[in-house]
Amino acid sequence: MAVFFIALGGPARFTALLATGLNLLLTLFLFARYDQLIGGWQYVREMAVLPQLRLNFSLGADGLSLTMLLLTTLVSFAAIWTAPKIERSPQLFYCCLLLISGGLVGAFSSIDLFFLYGFHEIALIPVFIMIGIWGSGDRQRAAWKATLYLGAGSFLVLLGIVALYLSGPAGLRSFDVRSLLEMAQSDLFHPASWIYLLLLAGLGTLVSLFPFHSWAPSTYSSAPPSTAMLHAGVLKKFGLYGLLRFVLPLFPEAVTQFSTLLLALLTCNILYIGYVTMAQRRLDWTLAYSSVMHMGTIFLGLASMNMMGLSGAGLFMFGHGLSIALLLALCGALKRRTTTLEYHELGGLAKLTPRLSLLFGFATMASLGLPGFTNFAGEVLIFFGATATAVIDHGSLPFIVATIAAVWGVVISSIYMLRAYRAVFFGALRETARCAAVQDLRPFEFLPASLLIVCLLVTGIFPKLLLKMLTLAFS
Repeated sequence: MAVFFIALGGPARFTALLATGLNLLLTLFLFARYDQLIGGWQYVREMAVLPQLRLNFSLGADGLSLTMLLLTTLVSFAAIWTAPKIERSPQLFYCCLLLISGGLVGAFSSIDLFFLYGFHEIALIPVFIMIGIWGSGDRQRAAWKATLYLGAGSFLVLLGIVALYLSGPAGLRSFDVRSLLEMAQSDLFHPASWIYLLLLAGLGTLVSLFPFHSWAPSTYSSAPPSTAMLHAGVLKKFGLYGLLRFVLPLFPEAVTQFSTLLLALLTCNILYIGYVTMAQRRLDWTLAYSSVMHMGTIFLGLASMNMMGLSGAGLFMFGHGLSIALLLALCGALKRRTTTLEYHELGGLAKLTPRLSLLFGFATMASLGLPGFTNFAGEVLIFFGATATAVIDHGSLPFIVATIAAVWGVVISSIYMLRAYRAVFFGALRETARCAAVQDLRPFEFLPASLLIVCLLVTGIFPKLLLKMLTLAFS
């Protein structure tokens, strides 16, 4: 409704902010009312679409989807709040942001795989429009590259979902996640391993799993900050959500069979992309590559296939979404003030922008996994989960190597994030015209960033707030 109201000429920014604020309040209400004693899917609403195909428009929420809905509404609210004044087609700009947010809410609320995929596509299309119109740098090339990669990944996911449907027993075929899991548990459903590889390739591309990762850095560096916040913070988590939601539960044998392949790829995400990140000379490219690198750690939690690893992956998805969205928002604020993000052209800005420096410091510590932030709790659980799997698997060498690589990845993250923080905010103040006129964050910009930091601290100090919900979803 907010999209139609804005399209008809209503106040764009106020309407978008009000809509995302109401979505956030509603999500908090559902989160608080969720009955943890019962667990499972709650708030379910269904409507038959094609009964002959057993295709229903089904919405509901469990612990995992509520966690992702909370991440979506938090980042959406902050992204619209921090958006700068738009001179060119502001109605279209905010309509696109709302479509991304609305598509994500629909995807994480869908119980039916067909509509889960459809809502993701609704969220994905506006990203290309926003990069092409309001992006910076070589935005046309970035938009087309993202379109080709993500379009190919989405097509593979669609093929995998259709193949999954056709693999079901005649008369029982369904797109409903609950039905598919029930058939798998009752030994009526044995999808082929090649469907797992198809879904892993498609969803892995959406998540920027090595070697299908090169679209992500150029996309995040060229996209408007609000778009980059939503994509890197939330939309990229759709692939991980799909793996947790239906791929891993339906293909436990295939996951074990091809675990060495997944471990090799995620190790490349951590080590190769980590060292590439250290070589960057611009803040936006550092943050973009860091987002790709951290996906490797989450994949390690998924590969462990135990409660600690999966819960840690879900918790790290939430923490990473908030921290990268916060970093990209502050990066956008910095670029608007200095017109550059080159390290050699910046320095000493903590003297001019103490509030920006303070917030960026908090975001840096959250990103590198400092204790007290959500990322730390998620990483620790992932490391323990992967170690437990390696022990159970009689000292599995691939798991040992991947776990050591992930721990070393924390060191790599610390190096490039602290280097970026020092290069921008400390050292000698650059006596240039662009730095001399730099102003600190205004209260209107300070508040949404503070909201994300508070959420990172609360869920980092009290991770049980989310872990209880995630454990219910994976049990």
